Amino acid sequence: MTDHKIPLAGVIGHPVGHSRSPKLHGHWLKTYGLDGHYVPMDVAPADLETVLRTLPKAGFVGTNVTVPHKEAALRIADHASDRATVIGAANTLVFREDGSIHADNTDGYGFMENLRAGAPDWNAKDGPAVVFGAGGAARAVLQALADAGVPEILLTNRTRTRADHLKEEFGQRITVVDWVQAGNVIENAELVVNTTSLGMQGQPELRVPLDGLQPGAVVTDLVYAPLKTNLLKTAEEAGCTVVDGLGMLLHQAVPGFERWFGVRPEVNDDLRAAVLA
Repeated sequence: MTDHKIPLAGVIGHPVGHSRSPKLHGHWLKTYGLDGHYVPMDVAPADLETVLRTLPKAGFVGTNVTVPHKEAALRIADHASDRATVIGAANTLVFREDGSIHADNTDGYGFMENLRAGAPDWNAKDGPAVVFGAGGAARAVLQALADAGVPEILLTNRTRTRADHLKEEFGQRITVVDWVQAGNVIENAELVVNTTSLGMQGQPELRVPLDGLQPGAVVTDLVYAPLKTNLLKTAEEAGCTVVDGLGMLLHQAVPGFERWFGVRPEVNDDLRAAVLA
């Protein structure tokens, strides 16, 4: 008899049935021959803290957190990384041996790793970036771009006040642009990022004029269902380098998996195929 405990992890959301994280982590567990399980958990907001405080007692070593719990998870956590604190949200939780919760945000890391993999010639210092959206994903992207040294970030959102609020938080490097002017500011952009859900299956299209896209610019969409959105199709036709959003999901999962299961996993074509299957 041994007292070896099989580590448990999972993803908490509400709803959570759409999450591809179980496929993702399940593929890695099988590939590396590791003991462990990763499960989806649908948790209502009112129950979040109770569940998070209980999971370590049930053998869980950590969880991912998705919509709508990312900001609440940060508030509940006993400790937080600097980047989670700056972004104001957590997507990766580690349960320490004493039951305390450490919160991190790996979304920005995942975004940058996906960008570097899909557009290796892009240089952050070459010119401005245009970011569509001012939600939680935008916060992580803005922080990542600022840390990478992008000289100017043009931020536009359907509700301007949300964009203005982010400018107050993230500083002078950000210039807020009215949504009706979004099509005009992409003309000089080296990078265009859609952080909104517009263009996702079941959502309205991203109705921003795209004729200003310049050949050679990099265009990426955080939406990965469909894998190639109309934004990416139009950008590709304009001669841009396009980066789909699936890679961000895959790369953001790497730090959490390593902390929970002790192996740093690889993002490769086999993983993409497994998650898309």
